[in-house]
Amino acid sequence: MSQITVEHNPSEEKLKQLGVSGWSIWEKEVSKFPLNFGAKETAYILEGEIVVTPKGGEPVRIVPGDFVVFPEGLKTDWEVVKPLRKHYKHG
Repeated sequence: MSQITVEHNPSEEKLKQLGVSGWSIWEKEVSKFPLNFGAKETAYILEGEIVVTPKGGEPVRIVPGDFVVFPEGLKTDWEVVKPLRKHYKHG
């Protein structure tokens, strides 16, 4: 199964080309919860820190400036370590 892809500090050109600033924003307080992805999600972390653990996989630490792709069908457990704010889009 595909896993989480993280690109640290992508270029401003890439973010502009993808239109990230126009994506929806999602915020979440410090918490722990399961999250299953019914569709591919692409996200850019603005604030906070999360540890995402795929079922049967290793934890992935995600911080501000990370550009992340969660594949469709991925089952994960989330720990929001610091309040999260991210741009995201599905598909």
